Amino acid sequence: MTSSLVTSLEGPDRATIRAVKVQGFSERHRRAVFGVLHAALLARPVLPRPSYPIGGPVGGNLSEDSGPMTNRHVNGDDAGVAADWDPRDPELHDDQRAAYDALRGRCPVARDPSGSWMLLRHADVRRAALDDVTFSNAASRFKSAPNSMDGDEHRRFRSLIDRFLDPGRVAGLVPTFREVAEQVVAALPRGVAVDAVEELGLPVAVRAQSRWLGWPAALEPALRAWVHQNHEATRSGEQARTRDVAERFDEIVRQEVARRRGTTGSSAAGADVTAELMRALVEDPAAAGGERVLTEAETVSVLRNWTSGDLGSVARAIGVVVHYVAAHDDVQAGLRATEDAAALDRAIDEMLRLDDPFVSSRRVTTRDVQLGGRSVPQGARVLLNWTAANRDPEGFGGHGAYPPAQHAPSNLVYGIGRHVCPGRALATHELREALTALFRGTKSIALAPEEAVTRETPPLGGYARVPVILG
Repeated sequence: MTSSLVTSLEGPDRATIRAVKVQGFSERHRRAVFGVLHAALLARPVLPRPSYPIGGPVGGNLSEDSGPMTNRHVNGDDAGVAADWDPRDPELHDDQRAAYDALRGRCPVARDPSGSWMLLRHADVRRAALDDVTFSNAASRFKSAPNSMDGDEHRRFRSLIDRFLDPGRVAGLVPTFREVAEQVVAALPRGVAVDAVEELGLPVAVRAQSRWLGWPAALEPALRAWVHQNHEATRSGEQARTRDVAERFDEIVRQEVARRRGTTGSSAAGADVTAELMRALVEDPAAAGGERVLTEAETVSVLRNWTSGDLGSVARAIGVVVHYVAAHDDVQAGLRATEDAAALDRAIDEMLRLDDPFVSSRRVTTRDVQLGGRSVPQGARVLLNWTAANRDPEGFGGHGAYPPAQHAPSNLVYGIGRHVCPGRALATHELREALTALFRGTKSIALAPEEAVTRETPPLGGYARVPVILG
């Protein structure tokens, strides 16, 4: 990653990074330097959002309200204004949770050096997520279905997507997800350190998604490699690199679409979810009969949003859950003893609330608005910080640190409002089956005593590595 970042900088920043490479700084100093680099990239002006067709080269996420954090302002006018927080702070790169907790306490509506605003309180994040007229989802340079859509256009595409992710329909995938998780767990070694993110979370996520979509098992190495490439590009902040990686994923999707076109190049052959999506009709007032099939660009966009972001997100979520049960023997013992699926789901949601790997979502204001005593202008980029909001004591009624049932009504892990994650049921089944497969296949799960847990660095959340010993 460092070498590619160096090429995007000049002067002192480039020299600093080269010095780090040569001299081998400590982990804390490396992260501090990465913060300098991150801030330099954020300070670059961004042009006003042009109108792009669906299918622009950007990564996606099945969850509309669980996107990668970015601190770029829609307009470059405010770059250099007085800032409330500094993304170069080493504490942010050591542990985002603690850094955001502290920032929420002193400045809950905070402006960064590029002029973007970040909301950290539960009440403010909830308000913005529910007011999608004032806080528009059209915050990306590239249009995707339905993540960057608002109003009736969003409703039309969302209604199509919800047919595929209906909780009743998704429940039929439980046996498949269980089989996937049990196979992965059975292959893990016992008594030595294994990485809960790379060796459990990622294969479960890739195989479960592939089975759901009808994609061949032979794609697993390419998909796993792509997840790592995407994470590196996301961390770099380089738009050209991100576009290149996203285009590689789109090519994987296009190949799967082409395989189902049939000899005529127009019909979608097959009975899997991918082929079904290609034949599905979306409401369109301009079309004959008021509906039409998706264009290829729209099909690719939807499939991208179902897979590209969620492969890494589910893997990191599994890492968070496994870390929590490994670090809390009492919780692990209680969950091993229960056969209540709903109780397991609430427990998993609570673990993700405490350590939300879905850091933030982007919005852009359509009018001037007052938030937390601050005046946020029209056209401002606003980040809804789910990680900070989910840890806000004022949002959770003074309950203790881990009461899943009491916290469930206020939990924002999957978002809220019209842009709430459509794939919540799908992700819930994947996470539950991964955890229960671990419980059934082991007698104990403990943190590896001689190997360090590694947290992800912004803009990613959760853990990069969770070494555990399976007994």
